[in-house]
Amino acid sequence: MASSRIQATARQLSKTFKKKTRFEIGIATDLPPAYKKFWREWKVLKPAAVHYVPQESKWKRDELTGETLPVQNIPIPLKYPSEIHEGIWGGEAVIKGFQKRDPRRRRVPHYWVPVLKRTVVKSEILNTNLSVTVTDRTIKLINDHYGFDHYLLKTPACDLVSMLALKLKKQILIELMNGCPRYEYDPAKQKDIYNEYKTYLSSYTPEEIEWYGLTWYEALSKVAKMKEAANKPVPLKSVYRKNLVEKLRAANKESDNSPAEDISTTTSWLSKMNPFGKKDEA
Repeated sequence: MASSRIQATARQLSKTFKKKTRFEIGIATDLPPAYKKFWREWKVLKPAAVHYVPQESKWKRDELTGETLPVQNIPIPLKYPSEIHEGIWGGEAVIKGFQKRDPRRRRVPHYWVPVLKRTVVKSEILNTNLSVTVTDRTIKLINDHYGFDHYLLKTPACDLVSMLALKLKKQILIELMNGCPRYEYDPAKQKDIYNEYKTYLSSYTPEEIEWYGLTWYEALSKVAKMKEAANKPVPLKSVYRKNLVEKLRAANKESDNSPAEDISTTTSWLSKMNPFGKKDEA
């Protein structure tokens, strides 16, 4: 009985002192839901298996002992060097492990690095050719998706990983949202390109496209600039100028509605309002 009370108290305390997420600290609380959606797609969503073959069943039988064991699809730990953001690796990364090179000696650490190659890809929406560093898997995925643009637009951020790929995807979405302006010289082709890719816009709002592909610090910097612009103080000369313009407009309306004999009175009043006007000589 006492142990159950202790457990209930511990659960209550854990809820009370729950650790705050990164979106609940400081200026990050002002990040819009559009960026939170991209962050979940980029950092929370589980990426596709690349370096191992996941088993779909929940149980498997050992061939030697005949024992039934649960299936555990544990992903291989990957290393993401800074060079990965300069190319498009198709989900591949550096694998750190051990290698038994001599049966009479201990195993030694070893890194498996994907084979990188330089190639040119064609973006129909951007109407340009791009020279990027890719892997064989990247080329295979582009061919399986029938084009570079389809590959980027169909692949979630957690599988693209590379900032280069995310920035290109954002630029492609912006071009598509604006109606493919790079084909203005050929309206027929512009319409064909837009009709082919417009279905991808249904997954994003304009605000989500604006916040897509931003790193954590880029998003925080964007929020800080927006807050600074909203709270920027207005100079007093601008306030006085606005008030003066409103008074002059009101005076002009009164002069239009007043009889002809009152024009001289209004003119004299306006001359008093103008600090640069000539004063009547005594």
